[in-house]
Amino acid sequence: MSWAAGFFVFTSGINATLIRSSDLLESFAKFGYTESALPVVGFAALISSALYLIPRTAILGAILMTGYLGGAVATHLRIDDPTLVVPIVFGVIVWAGLYLRDERLRALIPLRQ
Repeated sequence: MSWAAGFFVFTSGINATLIRSSDLLESFAKFGYTESALPVVGFAALISSALYLIPRTAILGAILMTGYLGGAVATHLRIDDPTLVVPIVFGVIVWAGLYLRDERLRALIPLRQ
């Protein structure tokens, strides 16, 4: 579960920084962003997902990915785009995956007594 969420955000960052597909450029224009914002968004995706996938920095990565995905939710809400559920679901997957793989997080937030 963690790998799926981390891989999705990491590939998104690669697309934004290196590939710059036409679909991505169209989406950025639709959301009102200029092409010059791509490297910043891509860098945020790459750094946060890489930190998330490294066990020692996974919690920091999850926090940063939550911010990244929160920005995506706000962007979708701003133009009434119904696909805003996608970054919400990925945010839940990020934390669920981390909860399942990190004993420290389970100790901090126990689901049962």
